[in-house]
Amino acid sequence: MQTASQPDALERARALLAEKPDGVVETIASEAGVTPAQILSLLPAGSAVTLPAEHFQPIWERLGGFGEVLMIVHTADIVLEVVGRLPPGSEGHGWFNVHGDSPIGGHIRLERCGSITFVDRIFHGRRSLSVWFMNGEGHAMFKVFVRRDAEKTLIGEQVTLFEALRAHYQTA
Repeated sequence: MQTASQPDALERARALLAEKPDGVVETIASEAGVTPAQILSLLPAGSAVTLPAEHFQPIWERLGGFGEVLMIVHTADIVLEVVGRLPPGSEGHGWFNVHGDSPIGGHIRLERCGSITFVDRIFHGRRSLSVWFMNGEGHAMFKVFVRRDAEKTLIGEQVTLFEALRAHYQTA
């Protein structure tokens, strides 16, 4: 249980980020007693661009055009990684229902999405590009990552699509 005040926790988060700027966001957040969203807000300017959740469906649709992406669900108990195309989805009964010819499928509680953050940062020494769908408590519901090729280089076409999508919403 976090006993430090919020300003103390944020200072601890800043210190942990300074020690390991390319570390796992959820680990840093847990150690500091803050949320992953708060860690993302402490990244250098431009590293995390946050949008309102109202953009969920159009962003999902655009991400569907990236080809195979890496979807990660990171909880305290599991880091689940799935590679596949984001299939189309539709809203029904409070859920965003995802079905198609992809290993990625299921049902997302759309009303739980509080924001969407485009993240461009160094992770374990390499540039990483991802879109985080955040709940209202400041935790990632799931993340969609630009993939890497066999040499562990970000796939150029997906980098271009990511940067264009982020720029579209930064200027909208």
